[in-house]
Amino acid sequence: QVQLVESGGGLVQAGGSLRLSCAASGRTFGRYAMGWFRQAPGKERELVAVISWSGDSTYYTSSVKGRFTISRVNAKNTVYLQMNDLKPEDTAVYYCAAREYTAWTTDSQDYTSWGQGTQVTVSS
Repeated sequence: QVQLVESGGGLVQAGGSLRLSCAASGRTFGRYAMGWFRQAPGKERELVAVISWSGDSTYYTSSVKGRFTISRVNAKNTVYLQMNDLKPEDTAVYYCAAREYTAWTTDSQDYTSWGQGTQVTVSS
C-alpha cells in the first residue's frame, strides 16, 4: 500500500477553478492506477476520474467531462485533478485513491489505499 495526502481544496465561486494534488509515498507509485472520488453530505461516495499507471488511459464520470482533468507525474509521486468551471453541485470532500494494479476500474472497492480527503466548496 501507499500513503496518500491530498491538498488544494478550498472555497471557490461558481465558474472558478481549483487544482487538487495527491502526494504518494513509496517507490512503486508508478505501478498503481489512481483515482479521485468525492462524497457530498448525505450522499454516497462517487467516482470522479481515474488514470492508469502510465497516464495514457483515463475515465471521467459524465458530470465532470470537459471540465475536470486528471493527470499524474510518476517522477514526483503525484496525481492531480484540475477542476475548471466549478459548479455548486461539485461541493464535496474529494479523496485520492490507489489501486495496486496498473489498470483503472470504476469500482471504489478495488482501490485499497485512500487519503484523508480535502474539502471543496463551490458557492453560487
